[in-house]
Amino acid sequence: MTVSYLDILERLQQSTVAGNGLRLASCATVLASVEVDVSLLKVPPGGTVQSLEELFAIAQALEHEASTRYVALAAHARLEGLPELASLFERLAQDERHHEAFVVDWAKRTKGKPPDPADLRWAPPEILEDATAGELAVARTTTAYRILSMAVRNEERAFSFWSYVAAEAPSSDIRAAAERMALEELHHVSLLRRARRHAYHDQRRRHPPDAAQGLSDRLAEALVLERRLSLQLRDLASRMPAGDRTRAEAMAGEAEAMARELEPLAQTPRLPIDELDAIASAERLVDDYIGIAEATRDEHTALATQSLAARAIDRLGGLRQLMKRLP
Repeated sequence: MTVSYLDILERLQQSTVAGNGLRLASCATVLASVEVDVSLLKVPPGGTVQSLEELFAIAQALEHEASTRYVALAAHARLEGLPELASLFERLAQDERHHEAFVVDWAKRTKGKPPDPADLRWAPPEILEDATAGELAVARTTTAYRILSMAVRNEERAFSFWSYVAAEAPSSDIRAAAERMALEELHHVSLLRRARRHAYHDQRRRHPPDAAQGLSDRLAEALVLERRLSLQLRDLASRMPAGDRTRAEAMAGEAEAMARELEPLAQTPRLPIDELDAIASAERLVDDYIGIAEATRDEHTALATQSLAARAIDRLGGLRQLMKRLP
């Protein structure tokens, strides 16, 4: 299900109070590239929200879960001797605590009490990708850019969730509250994308870009690997049970789409491309996209591979889960 988020923004703009105009303008700049689709979520929402009390309970649960997991990832990174990554995870955890405090204060002002977990009728969907986040917390090649890319994707999932809740809301007050949460998440996306862009430029200053031919080779490799991966995923789908088969086929279709996006950027490879299995191909593609995005001087290529990197990171986590269930 795809939600009409433009209608949501239009209503928000019509009802906004003085002082929120700049935030709306900032959010509007990222709407075009935020896909609001329930398929972004790891599992679809378990139901519709029937009361404001339930909405506040869900909102607090999501923010609290995110802050708790970022804290755990920070501790893990410190144990691995990666203090800079730990500090960044701690900053993300602090941001989530501020979001949670905002929800608690809003609930008190609106309903006269803080959110109550007893008002939850179904478990909120998971927003943070555990496998991907855990890998980033201990990978010595991880950069601030990669972590912020993950955080952006998490906020985009949260925006998709609240847009879904708004679209399915049974009353105007629940819809308005869900739309406000969607706007908050969209604002977070805007801020994190700005931070990610700063991290991108900082990385380029500290590590000069590769030679142009090196970038060309990586783009060519990515194109070949995406095409191979789509075939590998089709084969995997044929060996999976019905539910997982559908997911594997969707991933194969996405690999084909990503290959088509690469075609205008890539040339015929000069060197042979390693024969890799599906997991190794997916891992190599993450590294290729991030490496290209961090090294290229071409703005179009940077933006394209940033988007591809975010999708490849999500795909890798999903593929690992599928492989665990392979009969």
